Amino acid sequence: MPKLAQACLMAGLAVAGATAHAQEDAMPDPYAWLEDVEGTKQLEWIKAQNARAEAEIAATPEFKRLEADIRAILDSDAKIPGVQKIGEYYYNFWKDKQHERGLWRRTTLDEYRKPQPQWETVLDLDALNKAEGKNWVWHGANCRRPDYTRCLIALSRGGADANETREFDLTTKTFLADGFYRPEAKGGLGWKDADTVYVFTDFGPGSMTSSGYPRIVKEWKRGTPLASATLVYEGKPEDMYIAAMRDDTPGYERDFVSRTLAFYNDELYLRGADGRLTRIDAPNSANKGVQRQWLTLELREPWTVGGRTYQAGSLLAAKFDDYMAGKREFDVLFEPTDKTSLSSFAWTKNHLVLNVLEDVKNRLSVLTPGEGGWKKSAFAGAPAFGTIGVGAVDADESDAVWLTVTDYLTPTTLSLAEIGKQPEQLKSMPVFFDASGKVIEQHFATSKDGTKVPYFLVRSKDLKLDGSTPTLLYGYGGFEISLTPGYSGGVGKGWLEKGGVYAVANIRGGGEYGPRWHQAALKANRHKAYEDFAAVAQDLIARKVTSPRHLGIQGGSNGGLLTGNMLTQYPQLFGAVVVQVPLLDMKRYSHLLAGASWMAEYGNPDTADWAFIQKFSPYHLFDANKDYPPTLFMTSTRDDRVHPAHARKMHALMSEAGKDVRYYENIEGGHGGAANNAQAAHMSALAYTFLWQQLAK
Repeated sequence: MPKLAQACLMAGLAVAGATAHAQEDAMPDPYAWLEDVEGTKQLEWIKAQNARAEAEIAATPEFKRLEADIRAILDSDAKIPGVQKIGEYYYNFWKDKQHERGLWRRTTLDEYRKPQPQWETVLDLDALNKAEGKNWVWHGANCRRPDYTRCLIALSRGGADANETREFDLTTKTFLADGFYRPEAKGGLGWKDADTVYVFTDFGPGSMTSSGYPRIVKEWKRGTPLASATLVYEGKPEDMYIAAMRDDTPGYERDFVSRTLAFYNDELYLRGADGRLTRIDAPNSANKGVQRQWLTLELREPWTVGGRTYQAGSLLAAKFDDYMAGKREFDVLFEPTDKTSLSSFAWTKNHLVLNVLEDVKNRLSVLTPGEGGWKKSAFAGAPAFGTIGVGAVDADESDAVWLTVTDYLTPTTLSLAEIGKQPEQLKSMPVFFDASGKVIEQHFATSKDGTKVPYFLVRSKDLKLDGSTPTLLYGYGGFEISLTPGYSGGVGKGWLEKGGVYAVANIRGGGEYGPRWHQAALKANRHKAYEDFAAVAQDLIARKVTSPRHLGIQGGSNGGLLTGNMLTQYPQLFGAVVVQVPLLDMKRYSHLLAGASWMAEYGNPDTADWAFIQKFSPYHLFDANKDYPPTLFMTSTRDDRVHPAHARKMHALMSEAGKDVRYYENIEGGHGGAANNAQAAHMSALAYTFLWQQLAK
């Protein structure tokens, strides 16, 4: 039997055996005690696991050097300071060695054009933490226009999703003692006018959804207690998220209420001056946008309206007022093909820039509305290769956009581009690793059902195809998120510079080919994402780029669920596995933190859906009688999105069975895993060092 066919057969048998094991889900969970996030016993257990992992991975001089190298990259003063135009200034949030928690600072465009701009500090988070004895992590600022004198700043303890919001005075650079203040919770605060905000937060028992997000939004007047805020809209407990916002575009001021039922399932309401809500009558699955006189609908399912059917993945535009009056006349701004999908679009004052993925490569074009409809033209100066990001500088005032370009081997550049003119390069990321002699390739693997799955490969030009090269395969495959090439000093220094091969799989569940690519791996079809990833692994082996002994994988969050399934369903394909901030116990996931918000992606385990969910629940697929590759689980105590118990319980289960596993839990960090550069460097160095230790043998 050919090796690949044998591998597929082994994987199939593994799934069958694990499914039988999953029938035991009704038994008491011996590791349920680890779901207590910050209990004394649990934290002591974490410290013991961390110490063992540190002793094995972090005790070598090689680890110390890599950690220092990655920390230097993260702390580099030469990184591109991305900016946001707020009034006349350009604001940036910046972290380096001297500012671990970060500086919020500003400058002018003329100054920003210089190699070394002069920055004015607006808020120093390290100084704030020292003064208050806290560990605040920056969560952003919402500044009120047109005067831009006040901002609503969100701060999180340790990087959790939950945060608090305080009103900040940009002229005095101080928080207002008597200003708007929202206590710590999941939710937000947004301006309606100078003395009114929309607040969606935890108002007490019954005010949050089953996903742990706000289900009530209120209007709150300055100088009154939060308890007196008036109700705007109340969703249902099973909804995902309720919010309200004001579009303050001059001449087009409007208020909206959004009711998110699930991912890619929402209702949008126009709120009148009298508080009355009028639903925008469009499919819940469509992504709805309003910009000046235009309504845009990005379709995720076919839609028949006005005597015409528009295909999923299309971008439609209509006059907003006409649409609300009942007209259903659309301009089709984008229509997908088998090879293309809409990555994003950006409005400027007079144009719309389309960013399209064609076989996971960006292509830009410009659409301009006029008397005769929309005219299409080329985007001047767009590169032929690389991941391209486009964002308006000031959509109300100019036709300028920020243009970022990057790939795995080329440092990111930032340009200022006026539509119709050649871009002006302003900044470039420094070279953080030696990329000489390396090439980027794109290949296509054939999945179990015949689907062609693209993947990127970064390798040495003179790579020996003998199966001996340590290779790291990365993936995600969920929530319609696309993985495109990007420059990473950590990957370069921690893997490529050592001589390793790096691969990224664009599997189903992601957004590389639009909604159809995502929907192909939902719920009962989740296995297709895992079959795709296994097919890429098998293709790397068949090409003799590497071999199972030298092939490692890494993924986080939904990607942690992916690597958890690779570990349990395809262990024979891999020599090492890194599972980060993962979902793993799919029987309990919807009851842990924000888990209920993902049931549109995975299904509801408390219903008949469990029949298929159990087939991709790594915690239930584990078989103590099977052999598994060396594994590292990583998570964060302060992750209040994906519960750390997923990783804790899986590690405990495998460790008790005598498997080759180790565990590291960062006490801070939120879902990102780290709250500052030092923690991020440590976590990255642990992952890369572990993988190299295992795969370079």
